[in-house]
Amino acid sequence: MSVQALIFDVDGTLADTEEAHRVAFNNAFERYKLGWKWSQDAYRELLKTTGGKERIAAYLASKTLSPSDRKRLAELIPAIHAEKTKFYSSFVADGAVPLREGVARLMEEALTAGCRLGIASTTTAANIDALLGSTLGPRGLEMFSVIACGDQVPAKKPAPDIYKLALQHLGVDADQAVALEDSHNGLLAATGAGLWTVITPTYWTESHDFSGADLVLPSLGDPAKPIPGEPGSKLEDAAWLTHAELVRRVEQRPHCEVAALYAPRAA
Repeated sequence: MSVQALIFDVDGTLADTEEAHRVAFNNAFERYKLGWKWSQDAYRELLKTTGGKERIAAYLASKTLSPSDRKRLAELIPAIHAEKTKFYSSFVADGAVPLREGVARLMEEALTAGCRLGIASTTTAANIDALLGSTLGPRGLEMFSVIACGDQVPAKKPAPDIYKLALQHLGVDADQAVALEDSHNGLLAATGAGLWTVITPTYWTESHDFSGADLVLPSLGDPAKPIPGEPGSKLEDAAWLTHAELVRRVEQRPHCEVAALYAPRAA
């Protein structure tokens, strides 16, 4: 079946946001006088837990605390996370977090070809709004037919729920869409929903296991910033992933038993 939608993860995929998130977390911790500070190495490990509030909870679980302090801090998690979101949104609004190479180009190519765009992310709607507005301007939100995010599903990545929700709102089957991700949990979520998946790792995720991905590239690439060794290593058309090549690869894929589970059944 033809590709009718591209579904993007946000953090790490649309933009390398994680350093801004890390600094925002640390600013929130300072604001609440917690004495916590996440280093880059520590945050890289914490990213194995998806979701900001869940990440704080995982860190809290690793601390040696009295029962009363643990309870008090656990109850503060929503407020800490809200404060962190304010800091992050401020960073993004100031233009500190650009889109990754090739993202805007591939989205424009897809829209020109009549393909729709979606988002499937565990981040908050506020974070997504801030990023799209600062990088794509007023048209940013309008480019996407569906934005599935945050707490709209009972289970976050690596569960496939967020991708199933995006597919449902797009009105397409899994074999009619492509997921773009940057992490192992994102890959598991996308493939768990039956999606053909492109991975573009970052510093934060480059050590992850991507053996289940259909295509792994250092970035989507651009004419101004071509992917080293391409075309010829993994790509055929150019030194960047074009929408035309992506569609051709998906439509030439062998039969996938997982995707078949999501194919429409006769009544």
